[in-house]
Amino acid sequence: MYIALLTYTAPDTEVDYALPDHSDWLRKQFTKGVFLVSGKGNGAADHVILTRSVLRGRLDAILASDPFVIRRLARYEVIEFTATRTAQELLAINEALAS
Repeated sequence: MYIALLTYTAPDTEVDYALPDHSDWLRKQFTKGVFLVSGKGNGAADHVILTRSVLRGRLDAILASDPFVIRRLARYEVIEFTATRTAQELLAINEALAS
């Protein structure tokens, strides 16, 4: 699975203008089952996305289709990891990742 860290590279006013398109794009990725969790970052990233395990090339293509990236308003850093322990409350996510 991956953690995708989104960092804005443009002023907030430009980012805010593109936010509806970015939100629609996020919704589509959740509907497709690629994204599992997303939210506002506190610190190193402006937004954090936890994704299902997919081929890295596929993930890179998905992230490149983000309206923020297309408009050069943000960039992603991707961290790949394998979950080896999961809290009881998140077992359903862990089981989904195994499939």
